[in-house]
Amino acid sequence: MLELFTTAFVTFFVAIDPPGVAPIFGGLTEGSSADHRRKMAIKSVVIATGVLLGFALIGDWLLSALHISLDAFRAAGGVLLFLMALEMIFEKRTERREERAEKISDEDETIPGTHEDISVFPMAIPMLSGPGAIATMMLFMSDPDNSSLIAQLIILSGAGINLLICLIVFLAIGPVMRFIGESMAAMITRILGVILAALAAQFIFDGIRGALLSG
Repeated sequence: MLELFTTAFVTFFVAIDPPGVAPIFGGLTEGSSADHRRKMAIKSVVIATGVLLGFALIGDWLLSALHISLDAFRAAGGVLLFLMALEMIFEKRTERREERAEKISDEDETIPGTHEDISVFPMAIPMLSGPGAIATMMLFMSDPDNSSLIAQLIILSGAGINLLICLIVFLAIGPVMRFIGESMAAMITRILGVILAALAAQFIFDGIRGALLSG
């Protein structure tokens, strides 16, 4: 169970990427009041939690309804996570997030004295509960080895703790950003990208092996 929790926590940490989303939240809420920043932090994490929990509950049903085998989804999810890992290693993911943040900030400036609600887009979706996090949730929850209630609660706790970390970081974004710095955040993102690439490769191998054995 400890191994499952560690795997789930690390995988979700990489997929959600708290060090990567923290600077984006800081940029999007720059100039906002403390009350507005707090509301955006809480609301974005609550919405992301609801999205991931929804996919955790209906993941199996969705795969069955679409006639997608678990092995096919595992391999496809592994490919998706691997592509995300490459983007993290070469900083493409960060660049795309910064472009989204800049676009939202520019739109926000067109209405002086107002601060746009960035909790749903882009914070909750796709930054906190993006394709990688959703695929990770469905991969873990649909695995037959994790069919017990205890195992599923452990997986959910792994995701939940990561979202809690995001909330804490968002609420303390100023001191955190001064502590981490841009170079440190970039280094952490690259290291997490390498770890995610290895995990993604394992998902792909497991999917292919399962498909061959079942065939």
